[in-house]
Amino acid sequence: MRLRALLETDALGLRLLGGEDELDRTVRGVMTTDLRDPSRYLSGGELVLTGLAWRRDAADSEPFVRILVQAGVAALAAGEAELGDVPDDLVLACARHRLPLFAVHESVAFATITEHVVRQVSGERAGDLAAVVDRHRRMMTSGPAGGGPDVVLDLLGSDLDLRAWVLSPTGRLIAGPKVAGPALPADVCGKLAAEHLAATRTGRRAPHRMTLDTTPYSLFPIRSSGRSPQAARDVRETVLSDWLLAVDADASDWPEERLDLLQGVTQLIAVERDRRDAARTVRRRLAQEVLELVQTGAAPAEIAARLRVAAPVLLPGLGAAPHWQVVVARVEWEDGGIEAGPIAQSLLEEILVDPLATGPEPSDRIAVAHTGDEAIALVPLPAVSSEHDGSEAGIHADALLESVRHPLAAGLDGDGRVTLGVSAAVHSAEGLRGALEEARHARRVAAARPGRVCAAGHQELASHVLLLPFVPDDVRRAFTARLLDPLRDYDRRHRAELIPTLEAFLDCDGSWTRCATRLHLHVNTLRYRVGRIEQLTSRDLSRLEDKLDFFLALRMS
Repeated sequence: MRLRALLETDALGLRLLGGEDELDRTVRGVMTTDLRDPSRYLSGGELVLTGLAWRRDAADSEPFVRILVQAGVAALAAGEAELGDVPDDLVLACARHRLPLFAVHESVAFATITEHVVRQVSGERAGDLAAVVDRHRRMMTSGPAGGGPDVVLDLLGSDLDLRAWVLSPTGRLIAGPKVAGPALPADVCGKLAAEHLAATRTGRRAPHRMTLDTTPYSLFPIRSSGRSPQAARDVRETVLSDWLLAVDADASDWPEERLDLLQGVTQLIAVERDRRDAARTVRRRLAQEVLELVQTGAAPAEIAARLRVAAPVLLPGLGAAPHWQVVVARVEWEDGGIEAGPIAQSLLEEILVDPLATGPEPSDRIAVAHTGDEAIALVPLPAVSSEHDGSEAGIHADALLESVRHPLAAGLDGDGRVTLGVSAAVHSAEGLRGALEEARHARRVAAARPGRVCAAGHQELASHVLLLPFVPDDVRRAFTARLLDPLRDYDRRHRAELIPTLEAFLDCDGSWTRCATRLHLHVNTLRYRVGRIEQLTSRDLSRLEDKLDFFLALRMS
């Protein structure tokens, strides 16, 4: 379609600010961004929508427009909701570079323009996929009974012979074709999600391509269609929450027209994701209200009343009042500067869904709030039977991250960490405050461990490891260096394996026979090694105090 046709569509609320001689340019797609440099997401011919959050002062307009022109975009449309009138410096910059500029009235959502452009471009370029897009749009706007994203995936298969799946950033299957064909295995979903996150973090242009067991896949990001004024300015703000479309095909030799059409499909599926996110508002508000009551020391009766309101929303049809668990999560980036609370909130909402569950609905029963950089989830559990105390029910920290660890590590890309803590189940409002503190302590235990993705549960709080997270870093380093560095240096020079010997000796409770058997050594060889350890450290491994010091040094190293 041409820019002139957009301007003539009154429902879009576009007002031309410059570029009248360029209105015959062809629009091949649409993109919403507030990145200062969105070039890696542009392929040319797009109508770029922006809420101007990238603009800090007048000097920012010239480089932003220059980047768009170099990428070959068709036009720029700036929303008036954030700053009111479009700034004069942006108007002048667009005029200098002959880039058509539109103002978008604050009453018009970017999603409305996106859907209109996608529908028109699809209709002009390919009648078959235009039918897919149009049918899917009607079904999605008719409500949940329309079938959601599954419908468009079935039509992609029947009309274009393309098998495709919608995946969460952790590799959970959100939607897939219901027509005959093998299901996408969970391990394949995880690998595809990991590749997508890694490619996104490194700035590679989509679609991302990978091959698994000789099967090629092309991965298209599904970004929110309603991110206009608050659009992410750093990819890390959304990389752990964006869905992706995985297509069973190699898109490397596709013509631009087909790539544009698939991009249009992702934008329509994004509408369904936005609908899901909007539906979470009530659950998030419930969690926030309960959290505020718990943290301010409200009366148990008041908290219990709020829980009675929350239970039917989170567990519809449940007869008895549920038990509850608290899960605390934190996402941290090494250089900071990013509001991590909303990131942790979105991620925790996804992590807490059973990885074998499909569709967006399972996440609709999880209430997550955030305070500062911390996300806190209230997880309802069906009431356990009387012969149980609830301690074995519900979520277990050691299994919580098992299926999502690989994709998340790829998304964190060496400069981020995710840590989680899980409380025991409680059955009353009186127990929630203790459960919250328990989950926070468990998360600090997880944070003391090595690795990008770590979790700890309430069971570990009765152990000595509870003390370790609270030892200052400089004390840790000095303590472990004093005891272990002489052994490490000796091992490097002589390959003596003193550190593994020390670990095995302590693990065998100082038993010479058991330790020698485990290490496949003669007892005399073991005694020689232990003697060398004592000589190098001036410690005596027959003394309980020295054994304990070595044990703690190994755990903190």
